Amino acid sequence: MPSTTRSAPNTTPLLLTLGLGVFAGALDLGVLAPALPAIGQTFSVPTGDLAWVFSTYLLVNVASIAIASTLADRYGRRRIYVASVALFALGSVLAVVAPSYLVFLLARGIQAFGAGGIFPVATAAIADAVPKERRGAALGLVAATWGLAAVIGPSLGGLIVHFVSWRWIFIANFPLSAVVIWLAMRYVPQRAPNERGPLDVVGLVLLVAGLLAVAQGVITLYATVVIAGLAVLGLFAAWERNCEFPLIPLKLFSTPQLAKTYGLEIAIGMLEGSLFFVPAVLVAAQGLSYAAAGFIAALGALVFVAVIPLSGRALDRVGSRDVLLVGAVLTEIGLATFALGFTSLPLSILAMIVAGLGFGSLLGAPTRYIVANETTETTRATAVGLLSQCLIIGQILGSSLAGGMMGSGATENAGYRQAYLAFCAIAFVALAIATTLKPRREERRAPLDVAA
Repeated sequence: MPSTTRSAPNTTPLLLTLGLGVFAGALDLGVLAPALPAIGQTFSVPTGDLAWVFSTYLLVNVASIAIASTLADRYGRRRIYVASVALFALGSVLAVVAPSYLVFLLARGIQAFGAGGIFPVATAAIADAVPKERRGAALGLVAATWGLAAVIGPSLGGLIVHFVSWRWIFIANFPLSAVVIWLAMRYVPQRAPNERGPLDVVGLVLLVAGLLAVAQGVITLYATVVIAGLAVLGLFAAWERNCEFPLIPLKLFSTPQLAKTYGLEIAIGMLEGSLFFVPAVLVAAQGLSYAAAGFIAALGALVFVAVIPLSGRALDRVGSRDVLLVGAVLTEIGLATFALGFTSLPLSILAMIVAGLGFGSLLGAPTRYIVANETTETTRATAVGLLSQCLIIGQILGSSLAGGMMGSGATENAGYRQAYLAFCAIAFVALAIATTLKPRREERRAPLDVAA
């Protein structure tokens, strides 16, 4: 009698397809960091204004994550995934031929609109197709491509700029996107669960407008623009409080532990924004080649990727608070070393290693561990998604702060030093928040349903 047991579906082609798409989107940030000085020379843009290369990308990312997630639930994973990858490729084409800085920023916005839809749709597709008992491992494999891109990106970008041209950085996106689209048409399921409410368009507009104003005010150091942006964000908070399907559910801030964690995630995002400018600082301050500056930045990325699994294992032993405290202290020391010694090659290398150890303990697992412990199954997915939004908001603010401070010094080196000393202050804020989190014995208690 033939067996009726069904074998588990082969999800390897699906994971390969999703992983390649995530890798392309993640690589686009790291690979561009060493190219900033060359982009500035091509378009005659001062160092401070180069912050918009990252701020534009991240601002559009915030919007596209919300839009793509909603559309994928309504119209199916495959359609939105393919459309996201195609938009990313279209933006890459425009970036290669951009005749001006404004057009280049437009290209970055198109890229970001596509890239912002890749990761959330990939996560949803895995949840649809991969059995629950293997879902964690599948998500980990796809997410690991972010770490791989963080290591490869700065080195690859530095080599391309040094030996060819910064425009060639985007050439690789064409064949990679074509392969991902071809694979997606074959392996990504079309399923459309129709489980999500309507997109909060008003909230989305208020959030992006507020962040755009704050970023512009920080870059140009105009306090009135920052205040106007904060006022718009206040309107956003008021709207979200009464919205039936809010973009950011404010009820998740109702418990002190969660509120502190989301604030800490914004601070971590700001600190991560400091890494975008490391190659540009090394090129300007030490006269290093683009390739050498990229390799030094990649060293820091390699260290933090190596530390992430170790910090994850430490969570069960010592708790999230102690892991975050160690990460904040090491990040503080690393950034302070870089702020005071970026004109020295040995000190710059030491700073990247120490900061990498710190970021490996701050990024990823610890804050998600807290959210998982503080929420129930009914609110957990939304709560973890909010962490990603807080991280991106922090990155926008951090890259804007760097751009504003770097252009404000009496000399170029003075501006760099002021910027990284400001990041040291942010690391201290992160340390202060971490000290107030629950110790290990308390965070394991059963969570309350914050949606109740």
